[in-house]
Amino acid sequence: MDGSWQIGHRKARDYGRIADETSKALKTLDPGIETIVCGSSNDEMETYPDWEHTVLEECYENVDYISLHKYFGNRSRDTLNFFGKIEQTGRYIQAIAGTIDHVKARKRAKNDVYICFDEWNVWYHKRAEEKEKIRKWDWPEAPALLEEDYNFEDALFVGGLLNEFIRRSDRVKIACIAQLVNVIAPIRAERGGPAWRQTIYWPYQMASLYGRGEAMAVHVDGPTYDCRVAEDVSYLDVAVTHDPAAAMLTVFVLNRHLSEAADLDMDLAGFTPGEIALHRVMEGHELRATNSATAPDRIAPVKGHDAAIDEGRLRARLNPLSYNVIRINLSQE
Repeated sequence: MDGSWQIGHRKARDYGRIADETSKALKTLDPGIETIVCGSSNDEMETYPDWEHTVLEECYENVDYISLHKYFGNRSRDTLNFFGKIEQTGRYIQAIAGTIDHVKARKRAKNDVYICFDEWNVWYHKRAEEKEKIRKWDWPEAPALLEEDYNFEDALFVGGLLNEFIRRSDRVKIACIAQLVNVIAPIRAERGGPAWRQTIYWPYQMASLYGRGEAMAVHVDGPTYDCRVAEDVSYLDVAVTHDPAAAMLTVFVLNRHLSEAADLDMDLAGFTPGEIALHRVMEGHELRATNSATAPDRIAPVKGHDAAIDEGRLRARLNPLSYNVIRINLSQE
């Protein structure tokens, strides 16, 4: 073990002990408080996943969550590899879940620790440009920084990433987009001028509105592809939620294929489906197209027409590079 990691390991233990004592003190003041201990800032750090393991060994019984961060980009303009980062994120979550389980078993602990994915978004469009600006600036007042212009490809990616959070919601109980307005955010506003919804606003809105209730286990059988960051990636990215209170099943589907439509044939066994209550789709845009102050609604969900219930199955024609949200009324008999 080299000297640098010995120092890092010692720092992780020290941090874990501080987190343990701080969490105990806070919960003494208010037993209802939930605390989050910091993990590695992303899965590409040298400390990952050892930091998480070492920290949790010191504070497991007294914290509720461990945090994860990850930002995404597509500088290579390799769309399928970009979409493959959704699967890469799933592996990240699975690795930390395994670390949590290992520490729990070693400590014979009774409590569960969950994951708080407390920073995530697409962030790469202006980073190089802004680094150059910062070198040249002479301390300007409140300069515009990190104001990404999100495109249609980013919206599709965010839709798929939200699907991953839904699928992993047994472990990921909190997942916070980084910021909401201007700074790597789904909403942009100009000083003294208009505000508008960026492309990524829409999948975030639909997941927030309709991703309620219980996350269902989904098995997808269909064509796959390999890319640099992941192998055997399904072209169809699917998440399903069941809201018993609203008697509603919601299906979120991203078709990642660059040129081919897909026929969705979903068995709804265990449910008695009624009519399609809603079908919204984002599709048909150039990948680099964006919304702007002068064209705020260029990219937004539209009504879909290709979903139907047929003999207890959901069938739909999903166009290439499309994000679909399909809501199904359920019989309460």
